[in-house]
Amino acid sequence: MAPSAIESPVVNITEAPPQPKWFVPELLPESVKERMEKAGIDMTEYPTPPVVPFYYQEAVTLKGDPWEYNDVAARADKTKSSLLSAATKVTNLTAHIGTEIEGLQLKDLTDQQRDELALLIAERSVVFFRDQDLSPQKQEELGKYWGRIEYHPHVPHVPGVPGASVVWDGLKPGVPRKSTYRNPGGTNRWHSDTSHEPQTPSYTHLHLDALPSTGGDTVWASGYAAYDKLSPAFREFIDGKMAVFSSTHTYIDRNDPYAGPKFIQNIHPVVRVHPVTGWKSLWVNRGYTRRIVGLEPGESDAILNYLYNVYESNLDIQVRFKWTPRSSALWDNRITTHNAMWDYEGKEPRHGTRVMTLGERPYFDKDAPSRRQALGLDGPE
Repeated sequence: MAPSAIESPVVNITEAPPQPKWFVPELLPESVKERMEKAGIDMTEYPTPPVVPFYYQEAVTLKGDPWEYNDVAARADKTKSSLLSAATKVTNLTAHIGTEIEGLQLKDLTDQQRDELALLIAERSVVFFRDQDLSPQKQEELGKYWGRIEYHPHVPHVPGVPGASVVWDGLKPGVPRKSTYRNPGGTNRWHSDTSHEPQTPSYTHLHLDALPSTGGDTVWASGYAAYDKLSPAFREFIDGKMAVFSSTHTYIDRNDPYAGPKFIQNIHPVVRVHPVTGWKSLWVNRGYTRRIVGLEPGESDAILNYLYNVYESNLDIQVRFKWTPRSSALWDNRITTHNAMWDYEGKEPRHGTRVMTLGERPYFDKDAPSRRQALGLDGPE
């Protein structure tokens, strides 16, 4: 049986600015309408606008008290035979990151296969499925099976399916996107989803049901492999270091509203350990990491920019996925950073739904091995 899901607390958000109607159903691509109508979604309310927290005190209470997270991958059969034997084809897309599975429908997976899929994601960082007949409800169900899901307060969601966030460039009709060709912005920036939270996402599942005719790919980079790129001396230096992770959204302090904008911030390790594989992973990203604790600003900036560059410039630790309609990407936020290409410049629709499962509070263990050490891949320096 699936573990019981812990629901996020209901917060009474008061005195916030009026919430907008984000867009009208007539603007949606036909493939999206077909998927939603097949799932019984009320399209007159699509999507349900977010209720954005206005005050800092309300924003920090949305996740509630700390909870114990038990990763289902820990109980999976390490051979993953139930999952892999049922597939018609399994392809490792690169040596270090990315696997594509054919011949399986995510909505039909057994509990054992769901456990094994989580383990495969933990080991390979991101796993892809194409030609999925997947409703938002089934997508949310899989996320809940893996644990407590994220109810994202800043993005709209599918009506009646609050865990399925809507990802679409067509939001806010009539409001020009700030991104430009020279400065794409948005998710065209390396990041790990909501890594400012106290208990950060473990598994993320993005399903795209409408795509531009060309472009719109997503690139992931492996934190395991990025850590292994560092020299032993540099690894020793950053092991145990902590960094400040900050929200991209700002809030007002209810008790001091004239003090200026506030951010939600948490301190997490620069190198974290995956609770199931036990491997060390580099875990900083341009989107949310602000500074390394204990270092001067110049020192912190220099080191962080170097670490970002390790992720971003080493093509051999990246995988680039060319989406096709009805594809799903499932990745482990604890060991990856990713970047969504805006090369189509918003000229054609790119639409999908995302479900995130929240995991443990990031931690570091000095005795944990790197991936290459654990797999016996390290040779002479």
